[in-house]
Formats: sequence, C-alpha cells, structure tokens
Amino acid sequence: MSELKVIFMGTPSFALPSLASLYSSAHRLEAVVTRPDKPVGRGGKVRQSPVKLWAVRHGVDVNQPDKVNEQNFLTWLKNKAPDLIVTAAFGRILSREILQLPPLGAINLHASYLPYYRGAAPIHRAVMDGAPYSGVSIIKMTPELDAGDIIAREKEKITFRDTAGTLHDRLAQKGASLLVEAIGNLAGGKVRPVPQDESLATYAPPLEPEEEKLDWTLSAAELYNRIRGLNPWPGAYTCLNGKRLKVWWAELPEEDDSKSDDYLPGTILTVGEDHLRVATGKGVLTLIEVQPAGKKRMNAGSFCCGYRLEPGCRFNEEQQC
Repeated sequence: MSELKVIFMGTPSFALPSLASLYSSAHRLEAVVTRPDKPVGRGGKVRQSPVKLWAVRHGVDVNQPDKVNEQNFLTWLKNKAPDLIVTAAFGRILSREILQLPPLGAINLHASYLPYYRGAAPIHRAVMDGAPYSGVSIIKMTPELDAGDIIAREKEKITFRDTAGTLHDRLAQKGASLLVEAIGNLAGGKVRPVPQDESLATYAPPLEPEEEKLDWTLSAAELYNRIRGLNPWPGAYTCLNGKRLKVWWAELPEEDDSKSDDYLPGTILTVGEDHLRVATGKGVLTLIEVQPAGKKRMNAGSFCCGYRLEPGCRFNEEQQC
C-alpha cells in the first residue's frame, strides 16, 4: 500500500479520534484545516477548536481560513499538493475546484447511516426521533450536502438509555476505524463507491433554540427522547415561574396508574425523595435530574423540596423564560 499525503479538515471533538488514527497510520498527515478561533461566553474569551489544539500539540501544520473557497486558501492547498482531502465534522461546503484538486478527491466521515440523516445534526436528531440505530458513513464528497457515493458504512444501535453524548462518543471511535480502513482501500485501489438511494434520504437540520424548550403537550415518550437527544448539549429546559429549569434526565414509568389524562400537561402529579412525576400530552414522565438557573444539577425531589413545589403545581410551556 502506497503512502498518501493527506489534508485533514475538522473542528469539534467528534473529529479527534479520526485525526489521531490518521496521524498514527501509514499515511502522511500533511496539514490540518479547522475553523477560525472565536470568542465564547460572556467574557468573550477566544477559544481554539479541539482539532487545532490537537494539531498544535503534535506539531502539525494548521490553517484556519475565514473562507475555504477563497483564492488564498486554494493556492495554499495547491502548494501542499495532497493526494487526498479528508473531512470530519468540518461544517463547511467545499467548492468543486477544491474537491477535484487531489488525485483521489475528497472523502467525508458523516455520523449517520447514509442516506438517512444528512445534514448538520445527525446524532441529536436520531436520538430525538427515537431511531433504533444510527451509524457512520464514508462518502466521496460532492458539492451537494452529504449526497456523495458511499465508500463504506456501518450501523450502530441506539439503546433506550443513550444520550446524544454517549452515541457521539461511540460513533466518533467507530468512524475513526472505518475511515483509516477506507483510506487504505483507496490507496490500494480497492474502493468501489456505491450511489446513495435518493428515495430513502432524510435530513438532520441544525438545532433551533425553540427546540430546547419542552412542550408538555407531547407524549412522555417524545419528551424522553427530546431530553436525551439534547444531552449534554444544548440541554432541554422547561419554565417555572418565569425561570428556566434545565432537565438533564428523565425516565418513563414501567406502569402508568396516575390517570394523567385528568390533568393539564405539565402538572406535577407526585413528588418523591429523588424524583417527580409530570403529566404530559400522553402518559407520565418522571424527572430525575434537573438544574435551576444559576445552580448546580440536583435530583428532582431535592429541587421540589427546596422550591416548595407540591403536586398540582404546573410547568407552563406558554411562559417566557
């Protein structure tokens, strides 16, 4: 197998296992491309991407273009003369000129079993939808969003207790292994890409801020999936007395004998030592871990005691908070 000169493009932590695996492989990691540093939080402290931090620690050349399709960046790429471009959670659309620059083109690691969940938030959306499985896919990149021919893909079961975070970590590791294998096959001329079935394509658009707010008229199962699909980022919340209450974990009762249909959605039905049970549009949801604004996480029973909440109090989705 011949050694390939590779340019890697990525930004968040999802890309790190793939970057590390490529660095340790038989191929040459020529440089890393990542998003520009940006200020975060109230203090505006500048934060470097996880990919940049890794590259700096390992002495790998880093480029952070403001615009990936500008002439300066294209000239830099031509001077690097890569055999292959690899992207993983880069978050930018590459021009056809860039995609066609390397002899072997460009490939992308996507965190879904394509053609399902194309787009920016495949992991969150799969968990939020209660999907039975997700996966990772390696595709030939095209100007169209996640629509390129499939080089390799593997499924990953989504368990009933998975969060976006736990699924993210498993897919990042699975994707890294699949990516290095795919690059080896490309170098050896063993790849036969397969077109995606467009009739099966579904989409995973970016998360919207309003999706973080729990709508208690939904069923308990839908709310349960929403909470774990937004955990650990950005987090689901509900409103109580005009203030936000983050909801980090919940459970679905094995048996529902609460007659929740007799109560408005969002009504607290019972309060236990470490939980509280809430009526929904269909069924009951047991809240386990919550976080009041400006406070640490706590079990839901302690929250009710501290804030003197009793059965009959109601989380109100119409409130602004």
